[in-house]
Amino acid sequence: MCGIVGIASLTAVRDRAWLVEGRDAMRHRGPDDCGAWWSADGCVGLGHRRLAIIDLSAAGHQPMTDAGGDLQIVLNGEIYNFSELRRELSAKGYSFRSQSDTEVLLAAYREWGTECLARLNGMFAFAIYDARSRELFLARDRAGEKPLFYAPSLSVLRFASELKALLADPELSRRIDPRALDCYLSMGFIPGQHCIVQGVRKLPPAHALLFSLTSGESRLWRYWQLPEPRPGPETVSAAREAELLDELDALLEDAVRRQLVADVPVGVLLSGGVDSSLVTVMAVRTAPQVKTFTVRFPGHGRYDETEHARLVARHCGTEHQELDAGEVTVDVLPLLARQFDEPMVDSSMIPTYLLSRLVRQHCTVAVGGDGGDELFGGYHHYSRLLWMRQRLGQIPRVLQLLLASAGKMLPVGFKGRNWLQGLEVDLRTGLPLVATCFDQDSRRQLLAGQCSWSPAAERIREERIPQTPELLERATRMDFENYMAEDILVKVDRASMLNSLEVRAPLLDYRVIEFAFGKVPANLKATARSRKVLLKGLAARLLPPEFDRQRKQGFSIPLAAWLQSGAWLSFFREALLGSDGRLFDRATVSKLLDGQARGLHNSERLFALLLFELWRQEYRIPI
Repeated sequence: MCGIVGIASLTAVRDRAWLVEGRDAMRHRGPDDCGAWWSADGCVGLGHRRLAIIDLSAAGHQPMTDAGGDLQIVLNGEIYNFSELRRELSAKGYSFRSQSDTEVLLAAYREWGTECLARLNGMFAFAIYDARSRELFLARDRAGEKPLFYAPSLSVLRFASELKALLADPELSRRIDPRALDCYLSMGFIPGQHCIVQGVRKLPPAHALLFSLTSGESRLWRYWQLPEPRPGPETVSAAREAELLDELDALLEDAVRRQLVADVPVGVLLSGGVDSSLVTVMAVRTAPQVKTFTVRFPGHGRYDETEHARLVARHCGTEHQELDAGEVTVDVLPLLARQFDEPMVDSSMIPTYLLSRLVRQHCTVAVGGDGGDELFGGYHHYSRLLWMRQRLGQIPRVLQLLLASAGKMLPVGFKGRNWLQGLEVDLRTGLPLVATCFDQDSRRQLLAGQCSWSPAAERIREERIPQTPELLERATRMDFENYMAEDILVKVDRASMLNSLEVRAPLLDYRVIEFAFGKVPANLKATARSRKVLLKGLAARLLPPEFDRQRKQGFSIPLAAWLQSGAWLSFFREALLGSDGRLFDRATVSKLLDGQARGLHNSERLFALLLFELWRQEYRIPI
């Protein structure tokens, strides 16, 4: 795992110092080695920080050139099928100086050009400069596990793994993009190409970009898509369900086997839930000794998963360690605000960071269970949506709209308000924003006096809703391409890499993704009464009878309780109300704080405002 940064310009770059400064702002992504390279004409610069995972020798140093000398690469991530690609390329006459997957990727590009992407199985973001065509080639993995920001202009393209590396360039603007801010306050994250900083974009998952240093033109394209949705509901026979279970078993085992390959210690993040427990079972099948880790927060019993993880560890015979997070203090918040290049409304970044910090003391690579909910229908709101669809057919549309209007009149944070508002959405074509942070009226109040604000979130979100007729398919695809890509995977990447820990997700092997979206019918994902049906069927096969397959617990902290009094409440008040120069309307923020004290559910909303203000102050972003 690594950090990459670079620039490509039609003319020689005069200010080169920022490249090394930006590279070293990401030292946490790669503390083992670093490098920088400039083309002879000064038009292209590449920087790299290395966390050595495969081939720990100096032969894996980056930026890396191939034997011909006209290709340069910087890679962040892992190519899990590099051994197979290496054998295929060797048969074509290629020779290799190292055991590195980076060198294999470079050879794959020389052989197949940009079409090499179709052959890659991995999590990656990389840049290749081809001196023959004077083109810079950027690409990002299918699910979006590894980040890539870029800043295009008429004659220059800058890129980096983290926004902080780009902001090292003094020529880059530090102004807030009002559309991105509106999306953040509505959805809790910033979707697609949008970025919180004007002039910067994110390369979307499964996309590539080619920048010409001759013409200054860029070409952006999508190189992979989810399979076409299955047509309509279907009844699956017991025999067919058994075949699907067999196929999933084999796919997941192979994905875990590939992702356990490393030249450094590897562990499994075991929460005791279905996803991580199945990953543990597969790891034990393919490795002689498996280390598993779980974390607990003393004094907060309902967030403690150690008993469930212990059961799985005993069943699998792993070398299991239970790690104590200890007391969580507010000191962690400014640290995370700096690390998360764009603010994000997910307080589980705190336990994710603490877990990563503890696990890094024992291993350099950790394998987890991310992706199972989006692929196999695990979230509670899937069952709620299906239940709503059943019930709403009995309620006249005019009454649904009246109830939605009534929901808007309830105070922000009132339990059930979002679901009532969601009744205005036609479930035959749309999706309610069931986890909305601030609705449009609330955003207007928060940004009172900010003339640059314009409500863009609803339109942007509507454009991103998949055009599929089946409700569950629409919801899972929406979450896969938005919530998972822009929240879950961002959270895991930034929190783990802050601790120089590489986290892998076997469930996001593209073959498992294509299986889930291309072969598994909706009723084997979720129904109005159950969730993650097929995956739990596999758990019933492989885990002990006493394993609780129905339990669904997110990786959470008792943020609401912490905000009732004490240091956390004081910190939030001071950060949001303590002085002038804050972006958000003070009266509206005070009302949210008071509502939280009265028992309303505003803790994540307050977390959203806090993280934004801490981030803005850290990066000196003007209002």
